[in-house]
Amino acid sequence: MGNLLRSMSRIPPAYFVFAALLATLWITKPQLMNMNVLGIFIRQVAPLGILVLGQMLVMRVRSIDLSGAGVLLLVNYLIASGLLRDVPLPLVLLLSLGIGCLVGLFNGYLVARRRVSAVIATLAVTVIITGFVQFLASGKPPGNMPDVMNDIYKMKWGPVPLPVVLWVALTGLMAVFLSRFVYGRFVMAVGENPTASHFSGVPVERTVLIAHVLAGFFAGVAAIVQSASVAVGSLRLGLEMPIDAVAATILGGVVFGRGDGGVWGPFFGVMCFAFLFVVMTSFGVPEPGKQITRGAIILLAAVFYGLSTRNS
Repeated sequence: MGNLLRSMSRIPPAYFVFAALLATLWITKPQLMNMNVLGIFIRQVAPLGILVLGQMLVMRVRSIDLSGAGVLLLVNYLIASGLLRDVPLPLVLLLSLGIGCLVGLFNGYLVARRRVSAVIATLAVTVIITGFVQFLASGKPPGNMPDVMNDIYKMKWGPVPLPVVLWVALTGLMAVFLSRFVYGRFVMAVGENPTASHFSGVPVERTVLIAHVLAGFFAGVAAIVQSASVAVGSLRLGLEMPIDAVAATILGGVVFGRGDGGVWGPFFGVMCFAFLFVVMTSFGVPEPGKQITRGAIILLAAVFYGLSTRNS
């Protein structure tokens, strides 16, 4: 019995929460159990799911990235404000990805090379970027997104929305990347013991640096998808997403240095947010109730992190 309980304790709580939400929806609102309806709700969390891929990676190497909000805000402003109206849209999107990578590179330099606290460094980057965007905007909200972005966002591959297809594809690629390439072994080694990894010849600094660059790249992708979803510019876009990303990652069984949940654990952590929104909406829960429940999930993630740390 004890072995069974210990085995169950290693299963990420995201799977249990997801199963409970799915059962609740199946029993109480079976008419919602079709992909055309669920796809709409899952599409809304696709940007968060993409951002979680980067958060999962940096947490696997004992770091964290809270700069995603700044990347989302800056990319949204650049696309919606018209500053780059004469630049072809594909180049603007590439620039958005480049911005994410540069922010990640800067974060990685501070964390890996200069040994700055990841929380302080990445949070400071978000504050700086937010101030820069507000300076450019002069307090005025930017305009609308190009219609083609919203049109692509609404496209489907069969019954599955295109943003969900992109999210699943990127998650699958990340799973293959970490399991089949040597960098994945470096990530595992650094997460288990960075000091021993260093003396074993693992390039610890470079591993952490690359993790932050990839996190910046995923933040850029998430920013594009999120901007397409809202169709308009905003000076407050995605400010809460990094915290949600941390919560989903921990619920998925990935804590600082440990990756028991792999790549798919955090995936289902994000799915919990989607299905929770479906359940609460179907029961008519008002917005304050949704915020309280969301906070409870973040608190649950914090409790699970504390238990995981104590058990390890």
